[in-house]
Amino acid sequence: MLGLMQITTVGELEELLGSPMPRAVTKERDTLCHTDREWLALSPFVLVATSDAAGNCDVSPKGDPPGFTHVVDERTIAIPERPGNRRADGFHNILSNPHVGLIFLVPGRRETLRINGRARLLTDAPWFDALVVEGHRPALALVVDIDTIFFHCQKAFMRSKLWKPETWTPEALPTHANLVKSVQETPETVEELEVYYADANYGRRLYT
Repeated sequence: MLGLMQITTVGELEELLGSPMPRAVTKERDTLCHTDREWLALSPFVLVATSDAAGNCDVSPKGDPPGFTHVVDERTIAIPERPGNRRADGFHNILSNPHVGLIFLVPGRRETLRINGRARLLTDAPWFDALVVEGHRPALALVVDIDTIFFHCQKAFMRSKLWKPETWTPEALPTHANLVKSVQETPETVEELEVYYADANYGRRLYT
């Protein structure tokens, strides 16, 4: 197709982007250090990337009070599962392909902590009581055996100004109820969906 120039080889990619700085190459490690544990203790949000055996990908957000990710040992972490929509796309993927990629965020910080590893699904373990939030003991936990850990640089957050409230325009988009109605056929009216997704109602189902 005219006008398209596609990268098809590693050589072409490296020629375009250049070689990484030594600090970027050597920052990977395979065990949690004190700073990693501090970051996890303050992180309320993680993105979990998975793919099935055929390479079909999924990224799922997980959130809870800061420190919800449990450190089992220096090479293992556990993320509790809370009530959701029951699609469990990522969990289905893990059953056929255990490799996962995680990005942990701390609000206001422009770095992210990245962990790559292999995941398993557990329904019980001696440390499950440490995962209880508001009296809810999770039905399962995503346990990740760590392969690599590293901190990712600040540039994406600096470019996007993600943590700058003055750049936020959430009102520019329709409400969630209107979003749902615009892309799905639902028996509920927009008004009924507005009531369903209202914080006072939806918030009651966070842990039950």
